[in-house]
Amino acid sequence: MTEDEAADLLEDARRLFAGRVDFLLSAPQLHFLPDPMVAEVAFAGRSNVGKSSLLNALSGRKALARTSNTPGRTQELNIFDVGDPLTLRLVDMPGYGFAKAPKDLVRKWKHLVNDYLRGRQVLKRTLVLVDSRHGLKDVDRELMGMLDKAAVSYRLVLTKADKIKPTELDATRAATEAEARTHPAAHPDVIATSSETGLGVPELRAAVLEAIG
Repeated sequence: MTEDEAADLLEDARRLFAGRVDFLLSAPQLHFLPDPMVAEVAFAGRSNVGKSSLLNALSGRKALARTSNTPGRTQELNIFDVGDPLTLRLVDMPGYGFAKAPKDLVRKWKHLVNDYLRGRQVLKRTLVLVDSRHGLKDVDRELMGMLDKAAVSYRLVLTKADKIKPTELDATRAATEAEARTHPAAHPDVIATSSETGLGVPELRAAVLEAIG
C-alpha cells in the first residue's frame, strides 16, 4: 500500500467511525445473532484486557460499550452496527482466561466464543487484544492456535500502551510480532493502542476497514 493509499484509508476509517455506531443486541447463544448480512470484525482478549474501553475509543463515544474493573463483565456476544448505510458490525466477545463466575457459565461462554469464531461466515477478522504490560500469555496462544486451526484471520493488538515505558512497549511489540509471524492465520503487524491517549486508535480503525475489504 502506498503512502497516499494509507492516508486515504485512515481518512475513510475516521469518517466511518465518526458516523453511526450503535449497539444492536447481546446474543447469549448463536441463534440470537443478526442475519449474516454484512462483514463482521470480532474483538477477543483476556478478561479485563480493555476491550470495552478500546471499542469506546474506536467509536469516539464514552459509553458505547460498558466498561468495568471486574473481570468477566462481558458475558455475551455484544453486536454493534457501524455506518449508515450499514457497513460492518463489531462483535465484542466475552473475555477468556479468567472470570468471576461459576465454572458451568464460563464453559458456556467458551463454547459460545468457539462456535462463533469457527462458524460465522461473515467474520472477516478477529482482533486479539493483548495487555502491553504482560505480553502474550498461554491463554492467548490457545486462542491463536484455535484460530489458526479454523483458518480465521486475526491480528494482535496491544492495549494499555500508555501504562509502560516506550522502550518496554517497543520490546513487547517486537516480541509479539515475532511470535505472530509463526502463526499461519495471524497478520504479521501488531498495533499498539491506548484508549486513554488515543495512541494507535486511527490505525486500528483503518485496520478494521481494511479487514472487510
